[in-house]
Amino acid sequence: MDAFASDIAFTPTVKAIQERKGSRPSYARMEEKGSWRTTITPDLAEFIQSQRSVFLATASADGQPYIQHRGGPPGFLRVLDEQTIGFTDLVGNRQYITQGNLQDNPKAYLFLIDYVHRRRIKIWGQAKVVEGDSELAARLLPAGSKARPEQVMLFTVSAWDTNCPQHIPQQFEAEDVAQALAARDARIEQLEAELAGLRQPA
Repeated sequence: MDAFASDIAFTPTVKAIQERKGSRPSYARMEEKGSWRTTITPDLAEFIQSQRSVFLATASADGQPYIQHRGGPPGFLRVLDEQTIGFTDLVGNRQYITQGNLQDNPKAYLFLIDYVHRRRIKIWGQAKVVEGDSELAARLLPAGSKARPEQVMLFTVSAWDTNCPQHIPQQFEAEDVAQALAARDARIEQLEAELAGLRQPA
């Protein structure tokens, strides 16, 4: 059993490299203070359920890695309890690489990045595909979605960590920018009307 939650990523080889490059003392202090979280906190739950995008990494039985993107409206990722994240897996290109990998090797990884607030979260755990549960698929499908669910993905959290915001380019969602511009244009129109009224002779 791992001594620290971060041992899920900090293998002996990784720790040896940290030692050689001088970062091991700071990570050792982090470990002694409690290491990484192993349950979903309210703050993390709020972050997860506000995302429009997630990257899911798996590996085949022989270690070949694969990363798959999933996206949807805020809330398409659902926190089911302090250990579990779920989402409806929609009909796609039907390659089933992720599902095949998980059947051979349940270890998985979620990477979430918020470009607006320049925040990223790394989550290690295990994942499984649930087929044939139409009730669960419908419950996890975002409200108003017309997409066709195929199955459900359930991710069990083992450990998670927050990356620093360094080097994250700040980007904004097109939908949010459109709303901001519409509000600005409405305000300009209102001010122009008020100005025109002030210019009228008394």
